[in-house]
Formats: sequence, C-alpha cells, structure tokens
Amino acid sequence: MHASGAHMKVTYTGHKRFDITFDKSAAYTTRNPQNQGDINKLFGFSDCGSQHQVNSARFGWRWYKNNLEIHAYTYQNKVRSAVYIGNVVIGKASRFELRVDKASYVFILDGKRVILPRACSGIPAGYLLYPYFGGDEPAPHDIHIKFRRL
Repeated sequence: MHASGAHMKVTYTGHKRFDITFDKSAAYTTRNPQNQGDINKLFGFSDCGSQHQVNSARFGWRWYKNNLEIHAYTYQNKVRSAVYIGNVVIGKASRFELRVDKASYVFILDGKRVILPRACSGIPAGYLLYPYFGGDEPAPHDIHIKFRRL
C-alpha cells in the first residue's frame, strides 16, 4: 500500500507542529534496490490553490544506509526539491514543525532549520497531505508512525 488511508481536508493554516515517533517498522528494504533512496511523504499541504505536484510543502523520510532520514520536500511550480534535514532515532519522539512565511517554507526538525522558496505569497490555500510510501513501489510491510499534534 502507498497511502495511509487518511482523507484530504482543506487547510488555510501556515503552521503545523507535531511530535512524531517512528517504531522499528520504519526500517525496510525495497524490492528494487534503486528505490531504497526514494523519499516517502510524512505530512504537509498543497499550496497556492493548486495540486500538490504543482505547489506544496511536506516532510519526507526514508530508511537509507541504516538511518531514518528526514527531508524537506517541496514542489514549486512543478519543480520538486528535497533537502536533507537530519536523522531521527527509532522509538524516540522528534519535534517536526512546518511554517509558511510570505515567500518561503520553514522546516524545523528538533531545532534544525531548512528554508525553501514558495511559489506564491499570502495565506496558504490548499489541502492537507498525509503519509504516503514511495513512488512506484508500495511499502514492503505495514509501517507504524505515531503523531502527537502540538
């Protein structure tokens, strides 16, 4: 399965903050070794009144080289960007925060900050984006992620 089963919800907020804990199910091996580097999506939102593959911001994650990596993941006018933020520890809660400024997205992971450009300005307008595994390959097993909204 790729998606978490959560449903879309329109959002007009420029700030999301969670404590998130991954358990040991976050460690995985893809069938195709080339897919191991793919970034899975954690949470975020579409923006600028467009579809998420046009304009959006979300946290991404992957199990890569025996580490659970977290990335800032955006689309800006259909151009995808992913920037490594840091690693998290399985079984330990980490603080994730996503803010929208006038011209940028601010990703914060346990105090580490990455800023990426935004395609529009003003109040963020779009829908929420929920966990999604991979791209062309579904999750090899169920993955459990605990979210606590702050």
